[in-house]
Amino acid sequence: MPDRVLDVRGLKVSFATHEGVVRAVDGVDFALGRREVLAIVGESGSGKSATALSLLGLTRARNATLEGAVEFEGADLLRMSEAQLRAVRGHRIAMIFQDPMTSLNPVQPVGDQIVEAIRAHERMARSAARSRAAELLAQVGIAHAHERLDDYPHRFSGGMRQRVMIAMAIACNPDVLIADEPTTALDVTIQAQIFELLARVREQTGSAMILITHDLGLATAVADSALVMYGGRIVERGAVGEVFRDPQHPYTWGLLGAIPRLDRPRPRRLYAIGGAPPRLGDAPTGCRFRSRCPHAFEACVNEPPLVARGAAPGHEDRCWISGPERAELRPKAVVGGRAGW
Repeated sequence: MPDRVLDVRGLKVSFATHEGVVRAVDGVDFALGRREVLAIVGESGSGKSATALSLLGLTRARNATLEGAVEFEGADLLRMSEAQLRAVRGHRIAMIFQDPMTSLNPVQPVGDQIVEAIRAHERMARSAARSRAAELLAQVGIAHAHERLDDYPHRFSGGMRQRVMIAMAIACNPDVLIADEPTTALDVTIQAQIFELLARVREQTGSAMILITHDLGLATAVADSALVMYGGRIVERGAVGEVFRDPQHPYTWGLLGAIPRLDRPRPRRLYAIGGAPPRLGDAPTGCRFRSRCPHAFEACVNEPPLVARGAAPGHEDRCWISGPERAELRPKAVVGGRAGW
């Protein structure tokens, strides 16, 4: 990929617990180009957030083990000291967390929190940083920004709190913006406004973005490429249009099949993937999806490689089913169109 801003190779994240070692991320590879939007999708517990948090060193702990490499502008983020990483975190790579009510400090005015984020990375007088914070709040669509700097988070609605989080994340014009379920618990109108805002911010700052979401329709609408994760591993990846219009992995079929389609006859019963995601402290050998896959067979006890099988270059998946068999097995309802549209 030309002009990469981030290159993740063989990322593994595991945690030692009293029940054993939990392998939250197990060998993830991807590259992020400048101005690119990468969507990471999958069920809860698939390793999406753990992957993103590890890029910023937010999974570092006594019981955590990190392997692989995360290269950012020639430096490996996993090998950086805490002091070095603090210079990157929030400045060059920023994150919009999933729940702004728990991410914002409830006993500190939002203006002070934004000012703190600015002054942590830029030499700026407090008065100038406060003016910059007001500009940021206005930029993200909060009316009467100067007056609202002294309001506490509980004085804002859910959508407004998320806008404050976005203002804080873009305060230093980061090269990479990580958005972890940025529209959780917001109604569809506010969701649309938030993503219009993020698109505008990206256009102004030139930031690349990693979008973590359960909403495949949203991923289809805003992303350039997609990773489908299951059990801490990538099971399918490629250009977002190819992954969701021509899905190759049975897990991706299941995710798409569970979305109501407005362009197809309404089914009598909404499809659901049987079973539950694997416990990562006791993950099965071989294909991790095989216990839930209706098409599993003998070869699935061995780990399938991630190889190109789709029609488009760069479209890869992790499955033993051959191409001709896949064409026969794949449900017609998940092929073509836009996911969730």
